[in-house]
Amino acid sequence: MEVINTSGRRKTSVARIYMTAGQGNITINGKDIKAYFPNEVLQTIVNQPFQTLDLIGKYDITANLKGGGVSGQAEALRLAISKALVVENAETKSALRKEGFITRDPRMVERKKFGKRKARRSFQFSKR
Repeated sequence: MEVINTSGRRKTSVARIYMTAGQGNITINGKDIKAYFPNEVLQTIVNQPFQTLDLIGKYDITANLKGGGVSGQAEALRLAISKALVVENAETKSALRKEGFITRDPRMVERKKFGKRKARRSFQFSKR
């Protein structure tokens, strides 16, 4: 029984996964996916690579998620799962790339600058 270990990142979230052949159980930080992501949309995001390749229920996944918010964590997990499926079978890469699941989304929050209210937003200007 082979264990495939990959990681995925999105914004400040990092997902490290261990994928094995199994019944389709997804455990995140010791919890079931339905307990960790109660939102149906986030569960769908995580399962998108399996739906694209018709592999739902074929692999068990144990994941460690750190940092960021729920949507960033879900997308980091999706990237990690996609990378693991490519390691398992290299022919799946083109189908996953077409859907955009292989590409790491590089967008990050811009840092706040001094003398500004946010990254680019200035304080309100008062003429008098």
